[in-house]
Amino acid sequence: MADLTLDYQLADGITEAPEENSVHNWVSATLDYLKKNDKAVELTVRIAALEEAQQLNNEFRNKDYATNVLSFPFNSPVELPVTLLGDLVICQSVVEREAEEQQKSAIDHWTHMVIHGTLHLLGYDHIEDDEAEEMEQIERNILASLGISDPYQTADNMELNTQ
Repeated sequence: MADLTLDYQLADGITEAPEENSVHNWVSATLDYLKKNDKAVELTVRIAALEEAQQLNNEFRNKDYATNVLSFPFNSPVELPVTLLGDLVICQSVVEREAEEQQKSAIDHWTHMVIHGTLHLLGYDHIEDDEAEEMEQIERNILASLGISDPYQTADNMELNTQ
């Protein structure tokens, strides 16, 4: 298991969020799957309210709306004895709304968003189709190891697959 130090932050007003231990386990599962557990790792996961998430998305991505997860990787100019991955900011209300809209359990969607954000901190992206497929497959594999079904399998896709 990864030697992980997690700085877990809940913004003012956040009442519904996963337990810190759960978030720690999801990040550890990601690091272990990718075999990124040879060195101590540190990161921050902040659960933010809508206004803060929108402000950060606007400031750093020029998109004036709140998104589910923002990642801020840390690139050290020198070798450190610990890997500082960076910061994740996850918008509580967006994650909860998406889970409801997608008819998924909230905790499964939270798990997916933490894994997704951690992969971004590790350099994965989904801008190009081939990158997206690789990242999504890693997400599927990690989620499956945690007993969570494919987050990209929608009800519409399931209906098509049964015909």
